[in-house]
Amino acid sequence: MEASINLLFQAILDGNAALASTSVKQALEEKLDPALILNDGMVRAMGEVGRLFEEGEYFVPEMLISARAMKTSLEQLKPHLVQSNIASSGKVIAGTVKGDLHDIGKNLVCMMLEGAAYEVIDLGTDVSPDQFIEAAKTSGANLVVMSALLTTTMVNMRTTVDAFKEAGIRDRVKILVGGAPVTENFAHEIGADGYAADASRAVSLARRLS
Repeated sequence: MEASINLLFQAILDGNAALASTSVKQALEEKLDPALILNDGMVRAMGEVGRLFEEGEYFVPEMLISARAMKTSLEQLKPHLVQSNIASSGKVIAGTVKGDLHDIGKNLVCMMLEGAAYEVIDLGTDVSPDQFIEAAKTSGANLVVMSALLTTTMVNMRTTVDAFKEAGIRDRVKILVGGAPVTENFAHEIGADGYAADASRAVSLARRLS
């Protein structure tokens, strides 16, 4: 494998954003295929970050700095991916539900999904059911990811799932939920398609559902 790709892989693993950015630049100067840079450099690195997290070798801070390094390098690569017409893994709408302003977990999930070559539309925090539905209609996204960190805002996940049914587009999207107070049972109870306990599992679940 090309040295610049290995360098990018290691830079993301180490959370070294500056080196990751330099590695992308070097790989592009070497006229490497943008798809190769994305898949063998970034996606492979974030897959390894997810594995290390699940095995207890990495924790949220390590995962976060790796995801930021990936995001920095991905921004640099994006124009070249567009030119090459690289197909994305899918389109995802993400947001923290109405009444909840917490975004660290949601941001990490978004970065991990981008690292897995998904196109992410991040609606931010305090997102109403109508905003989720409008974004789903206009973007054609096939996945909706909802986060809640408060037990008092969890109910708005149910409200949003019900709103998708009422809008007649529930069958067009898979809905994933997560957040500290959320459980597998709760996800099943409200009619979501899946639950992930952390960002790494969210990516695995998205891959299975999309």
